[in-house]
Amino acid sequence: MKHPFPACAAPSHRMATVVAIATGALMLTACAPWRMWTAADLARDAQPYTAQPVEPVRRVLVVGDSTAVGTGASIPLESLPGRIGQDHPQWRIDNLAANGARYADVAAQLERASTGYDLVLVLAGGNDVIRLTALDTLRPQIEQVVTLARQKGQHVVLMPCGNVGHAPFFIPPVSWAMSRRSESLHTMVKGIAATRQVRYVRLLKPRNEDPFVARSKTLNAADGLHPSSAGYQEWYRELVAQGGLAGLGE
Repeated sequence: MKHPFPACAAPSHRMATVVAIATGALMLTACAPWRMWTAADLARDAQPYTAQPVEPVRRVLVVGDSTAVGTGASIPLESLPGRIGQDHPQWRIDNLAANGARYADVAAQLERASTGYDLVLVLAGGNDVIRLTALDTLRPQIEQVVTLARQKGQHVVLMPCGNVGHAPFFIPPVSWAMSRRSESLHTMVKGIAATRQVRYVRLLKPRNEDPFVARSKTLNAADGLHPSSAGYQEWYRELVAQGGLAGLGE
């Protein structure tokens, strides 16, 4: 994810959200600057997890944003793709993700990918939430990502991040705006996944059921924005529980 407060102007129908974010920015505590610096440090140090076994039995392509890179994890092996690699050491994992990527950037990642994958895992959406991508712009971008992903792999999984508004990085009213946008993103992704016959993994939970709220200090990284190693373990548990690796076997 990138800087949470975009400098670009927004269309008039997004003005309420922009005003909320601007107000929230003024209300941020003094800890906000170090959170921003910490996020930048984590992004700079993060390396995407990849695996190239000599005789792979499955091929996995990972695309997306910093959550696909594994920003916030202590080491690449403890990122979400790294967790897959730990449990499936004979799977080849190619990772084209990049910090700061939005769905439009994910489409570009897929365009340069090869074909013949067993699984294409798309971890994206947080930057579109934070950087205020208009929903009428976002929908065709997600649809394009799905179209390209289906050309690259047999199985496609869309796994947007959880509720951005629950991240410790944000306080009201910014967090309220981020929650509303997170809910809109998930509604859109779920609908597109259903119509395009790809799998959707839901990380969005109500505040009173969200483990990233209940176990905030453990599951969130030092920047209060990305998952920690334990947070990615929680995401991996959801990926498996919701059938994200179903049909791939060993």
